[in-house]
Amino acid sequence: MTSALAATDVTLSYPGSTTPIVIGVSATLEPGALTVIVGPNACGKSTLLRAFGRILRPDHGEVTLDGRDVHRYGSKEFARRVGLLPQSTVAPDGITVGDLVARGRFPHQGALRQWSDADEDAVVTALERTSTVALADRYLSDLSGGQRQRVWIAMALAQQTDVLLLDEPTTFLDLAHQLEVLELCRELTDVHGTTVVAVLHDLNHAARYADRIIAMRDGAIVASGTPHEVITSTTVTNVFGIACRVIDDPETSTPLVVPAAGAHARRRAALTLGTP
Repeated sequence: MTSALAATDVTLSYPGSTTPIVIGVSATLEPGALTVIVGPNACGKSTLLRAFGRILRPDHGEVTLDGRDVHRYGSKEFARRVGLLPQSTVAPDGITVGDLVARGRFPHQGALRQWSDADEDAVVTALERTSTVALADRYLSDLSGGQRQRVWIAMALAQQTDVLLLDEPTTFLDLAHQLEVLELCRELTDVHGTTVVAVLHDLNHAARYADRIIAMRDGAIVASGTPHEVITSTTVTNVFGIACRVIDDPETSTPLVVPAAGAHARRRAALTLGTP
């Protein structure tokens, strides 16, 4: 199944706050594509992702899945369609890796459907894809930050949804494992037709792996399109406030951002002058 997830004129704030984080944003996630959301800290990237994942209810506008407001779905029904790996994750004390990944199968359980061979296969496959098979019997609390991140990704994969939302999935990972996770995202879209949406900080990783990029600043979308359309020196300067050159990546011909020498000092000067 291919699902269409969209936000229409969405304004978002957190409970108890009257200050909106995202203001009047509209975005349609291309089914079966890898979309990456980029932008500076506190620009609304994760907030928008949480709205897509039904964690936040919009103050205005709506988020829809196949044309239906996401808040009109039952919890399990939505969880069978859309998986979300948030930036901050909390696990019960004393849980093993295998047990945590198995929890990804919860939306598929019910009074008439208990644990099955299909559930077991999904867990094993998720462990294999994230190179965490050897960790299955270890306690999550005993793992490094990078190992724990891969285990959480495995739990999300075990859920086997047709939409997967990942908030900074490469956090805590060394370069080799960052690339492994991003290659896995490409496999999910290219081979399995999964719609993957990820928040990333690394513009060059975004440009290399994404089909579509959404660039945000100050709670609004500044640019949206293919990597070549979005990752330009003008957009990078407008979004991040740094001078740069954008050249062709010699390996992939995708955009490659090269910050100008002294770019940080230029950014501070620009902010002092009140320019982007």
